[in-house]
Amino acid sequence: MNKRQKSYKQGLRAERKAALYLRAKGYRIIGERYKTPVGEIDLIAVKKDALVIIEVKARKDIGEALHAIPQRAQSRIEKAALHFLSSYPHYASYALRFDVIAFGAGLWPTHVQNAWHSQS
Repeated sequence: MNKRQKSYKQGLRAERKAALYLRAKGYRIIGERYKTPVGEIDLIAVKKDALVIIEVKARKDIGEALHAIPQRAQSRIEKAALHFLSSYPHYASYALRFDVIAFGAGLWPTHVQNAWHSQS
């Protein structure tokens, strides 16, 4: 298996773990690996009146994972979130939030709520 395939599989595992973690915290997962023409969202969840867009990152070091989402990637995720909202307008009244779940080697996930605010 080449490095790209290995990273892809590691990402899938991290997303599955993140979904389980969020469910345990009371979130309802409504989308996984949501693909749009403008970008992809790892997980989409609802908790109370919040629509939560979650980016999942797995790295050897938790600090590296937490800082692995540059502004350009944030912008793509925001555009994908707007695409989701245009496709599912019944979520438009929900507060939109961007979270990050980061995994380091062998550690529990770190969940950062409101990791960034939309520039749109």
